[in-house]
Amino acid sequence: MSIYRPSKAALPETAADQALADLRRDFTGHRIWRSLRRDGRLGDWVASLHDPTAGVDPTVIQSDPTKLREALMAEAERAKAKRTEHR
Repeated sequence: MSIYRPSKAALPETAADQALADLRRDFTGHRIWRSLRRDGRLGDWVASLHDPTAGVDPTVIQSDPTKLREALMAEAERAKAKRTEHR
């Protein structure tokens, strides 16, 4: 008999892991990830645009998840305004 052990990816272990999972869930038009510093530690929060209806700038970089969320919300508004202009 095997024992079910969820993968680490399925269970956020820290507040940062939860914030990353929340951002990925809420902003599906972007690939969201953490950069690595020279010393190997996690650095800035990065969002790469994959759906042009979700934003304007191809890459958004912020120092924390709250700032990235705010920037991505602004990106969504910019994309909406851009779509409205072209009608």
